[in-house]
Amino acid sequence: MKLLEERILQDGRILPGNILKVDSFLNHQIDPDLFMAMGQDFYDHFKDKEITKILTLEVSGIGIAFAAATYFKVPVLFAKKSLSLTLTEDVYASKVTSYTKKKTFDIRVQKNFLSDQDKVLIIDDFLAMGEALGGLIDLCQQANAQVQGIGIAIEKSFQPGGNKYRELGYDVYSQAMIEKLEDGKVTFVKQ
Repeated sequence: MKLLEERILQDGRILPGNILKVDSFLNHQIDPDLFMAMGQDFYDHFKDKEITKILTLEVSGIGIAFAAATYFKVPVLFAKKSLSLTLTEDVYASKVTSYTKKKTFDIRVQKNFLSDQDKVLIIDDFLAMGEALGGLIDLCQQANAQVQGIGIAIEKSFQPGGNKYRELGYDVYSQAMIEKLEDGKVTFVKQ
């Protein structure tokens, strides 16, 4: 998606450890026009998949998932990382390790919100190692829900996550695929 790539080049910053900082428009502060264009792009790619629910991970994926859901006209379900008094014991649960936070989280969704009747589109902001994605897929498998596709805003294609899930047969669509982060510059995969 050219619009997202241009925004990464304009406002993104590379931090030590090959971490791309895009908090001014993607995962701390949200650019609504960009998100709606991203939502439309995800819809255009997955519209023939009969999506009944969009699943994402708390917190950074929620805005992008919401934008896509406005086009699909389906609910957004987000896996919670934090415990809540309103979350009952009747949950699907998995563990994910955050590459950037260097921390393992328990993620959960209420069982009554995810079922074997659901055809799920998973959406997330980043794909690098694939840990978060693996946890979200695990939740769907526990519910016997069908993962119809995976929409990613930014994929670090020099890390193994994207290829791992493509090789497993998932339709992984990334709007911006980064080939390398080097010398303070972002190079995108030529498509």
